[in-house]
Amino acid sequence: MSRLIVITGCSTGFGRDAALRFARNGDRVVATMRNSTGKNAENAQVLTQAASNERLDLSVAEMDVSSGESVNGAAKNILESKGTPDVLINNAGVMYLGISEAYTEEEFTNQLDVNVVGVHRVGRAFLPAMRRAKSGLIINVSSVAGRLSGPTFGIYCASKWALEAYSLAQRQELASSGIDVVVVEPGPFRTELFGQAPAPKDTDGRSATYPVALQEALSAMGSNFENMLTDESLPNDPALVVNAFLDLANMAPGARPFRTVVGLDFGVAEYNKSATEFDAQVAEGMGVKEIAKLH
Repeated sequence: MSRLIVITGCSTGFGRDAALRFARNGDRVVATMRNSTGKNAENAQVLTQAASNERLDLSVAEMDVSSGESVNGAAKNILESKGTPDVLINNAGVMYLGISEAYTEEEFTNQLDVNVVGVHRVGRAFLPAMRRAKSGLIINVSSVAGRLSGPTFGIYCASKWALEAYSLAQRQELASSGIDVVVVEPGPFRTELFGQAPAPKDTDGRSATYPVALQEALSAMGSNFENMLTDESLPNDPALVVNAFLDLANMAPGARPFRTVVGLDFGVAEYNKSATEFDAQVAEGMGVKEIAKLH
């Protein structure tokens, strides 16, 4: 029987590409997105048309991960009409990019709400069914930004660091229920993420009061990132991330690494090697080493 794959944030980027790849591989796919009949109607139509043209088992569902009502309603419909997900990919996310102080508390809260609480909402909606099935895989899309930080990335990195911590705890909590939890950590890729990054509204002009030297350094850093995204000789093809999703889904339960870095990693892959040993030591010290293993 083909697997049921549920993916959030499928209007563009990794989510859209993953929905098509899994469906073309013979899986049943529910591609969720917000505003599927409004702002993202054309994006939804791209997937719907592909499903029709290629006879794919791919459907689009409305889901706004920042709304509990939307998530719970979508999950209820999916569970009743499609069944329990075999793979749940929490891909929906947003990247706020700017001087940290310039963001209001409401803006900061919105960043955390989508990237962290949104993952929690989706998990709560599907996990009872997945735990009853005693199997499944949850892939949370983090970032190399979940392992490092830098100027103008503070708000975004904070959300991804939080997601990493949340995911590690869930990996340990859910292993004895037969559910694997992993994170994928992409570097900079050619997606709409950077182009749609909300800058702070900064109505009181705080960014402009920072030293000129910092402003110049940030401008140069921005140019470097633009080069990373446009230089086709670099590993910035979104297909690499989708390949990682498929590879993880196809691995045997219990054999999947917790963290998978994809693309330009800024040394994160090496950092993760040490972290894996450290995480194992902490689990042993807390007395949860055995229950944290997927059996």
